Amino acid sequence: MRPDAVHAVIAVKNLERAKSRLADELPPADRSRLVLAMLSDTVNAALAAGIGSVTVVTPDPLVAAAVRALGCVAHPDPAAGTDLLNSALAAAAAAVRGRHGAVDLLALQADLPALRPAELADALDTAPATGRALVADHTGRGTAALLVRDGTAPLAPLFGPDSARRHADSGAKDLVGDWPGLRLDVDTAADLNAALSLGVGPATTALLQDIGWPRRVHEQLTRRCDTGHMCTQ
Repeated sequence: MRPDAVHAVIAVKNLERAKSRLADELPPADRSRLVLAMLSDTVNAALAAGIGSVTVVTPDPLVAAAVRALGCVAHPDPAAGTDLLNSALAAAAAAVRGRHGAVDLLALQADLPALRPAELADALDTAPATGRALVADHTGRGTAALLVRDGTAPLAPLFGPDSARRHADSGAKDLVGDWPGLRLDVDTAADLNAALSLGVGPATTALLQDIGWPRRVHEQLTRRCDTGHMCTQ
């Protein structure tokens, strides 16, 4: 399929609440910067794959400003201050069709710093000509991407716990392909290190160099061990 026939929607929560599972490794300011860096690399990879447009739904003005600087559309979160991810994505999808007409839609995770444009283009090529399809994340439980190839059918996102199964149960085809960067959404330190091993985009690379990842994490864990507090191996 032609990638430019597909229009992507991405949801990003308030920066102050983002990436809480990295709180033991990074202070809030660095987590916020990481979110913006990963979003930049994700959006640029999607655009490089030929996606027709990218719309980011967010309640955060800093995220919205960053999105506009990337040449994309920032859509206000209709449920600002809540965690209603699926409602936000559905609202953004409706807004996209309001602007572009009966287009195909792609819901994409915001934290795919190792995404390669060729991976996304191949996944879209692999998807059936009609209906909904999903790309499971690296755990096999979450959903990295949800596609609807029908200009009138709803996106019907079901993100959350076990979303891959729930999307499949709702009729979405589980796509099979070797797309490690597309599948690797980053929530934990292990995820981030796995993304580094694949190779992350320039914004994430620059941010991690600036904050000293992963050396800083190792030093923090060493200090905890030395002081008798939590020590992980």
